[in-house]
Amino acid sequence: MLSMVCCICFNGVSDESNPIQVIIPDTNCDLKKPDISYWLTRSDKSVLLQKQNPGLYFNTSVNQYPSIDIDTTMIYQQMDGFGFALTGGSAYLINRLPARDREALLHELFSADSNSISISYLRVSIGASDLNETVFSYDDLPNGQTDTTLEHFSLSPDETDLIPVMKSILLINPKIKIMGSPWSAPVWMKTNKSSVGGSLRAEYYDAYAKYLALYISEMKSQGIGIEAITIQNEPLNPDNNPSMEMSAAEQRDFIKNNLGPAFKAAGLSTKILVYDHNCDHPEYATTILLDPAAAQYVDGSAFHLYAGEISALSQVHAAYPAKDVYFTEQWVGGPGNFAGDLQWHIQNLVIGASRNWSKNVLEWNLASDPSYKPHTKGGCTRCEGAITIGTAISRNVSYYIIAHASKFVPAGSVRIASNTPANLPNVAFKTPDGRNVLIVMNNSNSLQPFNIKFNGRTAATSLSKGDVATFVW
Repeated sequence: MLSMVCCICFNGVSDESNPIQVIIPDTNCDLKKPDISYWLTRSDKSVLLQKQNPGLYFNTSVNQYPSIDIDTTMIYQQMDGFGFALTGGSAYLINRLPARDREALLHELFSADSNSISISYLRVSIGASDLNETVFSYDDLPNGQTDTTLEHFSLSPDETDLIPVMKSILLINPKIKIMGSPWSAPVWMKTNKSSVGGSLRAEYYDAYAKYLALYISEMKSQGIGIEAITIQNEPLNPDNNPSMEMSAAEQRDFIKNNLGPAFKAAGLSTKILVYDHNCDHPEYATTILLDPAAAQYVDGSAFHLYAGEISALSQVHAAYPAKDVYFTEQWVGGPGNFAGDLQWHIQNLVIGASRNWSKNVLEWNLASDPSYKPHTKGGCTRCEGAITIGTAISRNVSYYIIAHASKFVPAGSVRIASNTPANLPNVAFKTPDGRNVLIVMNNSNSLQPFNIKFNGRTAATSLSKGDVATFVW
């Protein structure tokens, strides 16, 4: 790692065996606070989101190392935030912690202070996801009954754990953004009358639109604002429990004929996002956006990366630049591989999704127990939480993946330009308070020295293989 001495002041770049092999005198440096602070996570877990001291200094020295050039005049999308899915199972585990431990954990995750990772965006399920203990909707009925007037609609299944935890989070961070996603409509609305698979029956399109609008209104009455919803989690996956298939044509027609008008009639400002599935089918989103009658109600499209390439987000952005793109889910399969998961998720999601116009980056499950529970029968059995809650609380790889962005890049930041030298994928942001943030990883198999170049000056540093760092100045 970088060695830095500021007596006569040097910028140093190390190799694996010599702490200061290359020494570059810096005649512009005096005994002062470093220009750049930075936090490091090493792929071997020996350092985990740890601030490095001393920091770095900008200077005018010249060396042979590749440079990451930051250009604040080139501005791309504004960021809505970084975070996780607060699943019903996550809320169940968090809500059962002793009060003091629960409060400490929520402050660590959501507050804006220096000891927090400052999560700024959450995704919740509308009804149950597969990481609830049981399957439910907000309008479950005995077999053979229907409720098109939604007389029996109730948020009561979420009132024990999810809603209380969300209220606690909002007390800590009132500005946090919350996205809702349904895994299934109530089974009485579906073609197969089952929580697994099936489609929404056409005669219930209007009732389901009102169901989603009522969810937003009822959550608001609880003091919980829903920033956006997706129409259906993974609409091309009929195998989860719960799940529901919905083709692009069905989703298009549902939005333009039912959901959009229902939101308008109810005076709802909640954003409508389409698709919410893998990057291998960007045409799903563009099929809907091609129809002006549907697109008028649509803010943008949402993606996962269990298949396809993250560049699909740029493909959709290029076709419809007035519509936003979002990255809404990616799991870590337990027990996981810290080094491999860290590298893949940072490169493809935190860096990759952001560089491909995504306004947010959300990992999947916030919390699980040591056996990856709770989950439904037929739900995910190996979804590792960002934290594991058992006899103690432990922090897993996705905690650090998201923290390298969420702690430093608040909502309202904008992505700015940076080039990408070989082996150094990176992304840069300007925060609302004027700070610059650069997230870099070394995806080579050896030490990688490099420079951070800004306004004609450079700071030399290095990363060992697989390491990730966030630089702030």
